Amino acid sequence: MAAPQTQGVLYVHSAPRALCQHVEWGLGRALGEPASLPWIPQPVIPGSVRAEYTWHGPAGTGAAIASQLRGWEHLRFEVSEDPSAGVDGGRWLHTPGLGIFYAQTDMAGNVVIPEERIRYAMEVSGGNATELHRELALALGHAWDEELEPFRTAGDHSPVVWMHRVG
Repeated sequence: MAAPQTQGVLYVHSAPRALCQHVEWGLGRALGEPASLPWIPQPVIPGSVRAEYTWHGPAGTGAAIASQLRGWEHLRFEVSEDPSAGVDGGRWLHTPGLGIFYAQTDMAGNVVIPEERIRYAMEVSGGNATELHRELALALGHAWDEELEPFRTAGDHSPVVWMHRVG
């Protein structure tokens, strides 16, 4: 049986111009067809560019895209995959300093923290509220969101529009 179809978005928040073709090749490999991104300047890092690409494909395509792009030095990106019939959605964030982060998402795009992850956070915190806060922030990908936020909102000519900030 074929995987259910879904869709998502790739946000390349910043990339050196030299990586643009490599990003497009990696995206094309994940999608199974050539891809071309609409690159525009990224003002946070002069000389870098950003792009947004809406994709359609079988469930798991978001993970395939993130796998193709992770590990590139100086590349910041975010991939979202909408939930589909019987399959959770997902969100992948990548920064050069932090590496890759994955979280399951619900129908509204909210990060879902599995019960066992919450139990682990409670256990390792040992009743210390500060440690529990740190563990839950890690489970939500807070450090990745903090690092990517300036890149998300930079530039007046960006096709990326963020209506609100969850934090």
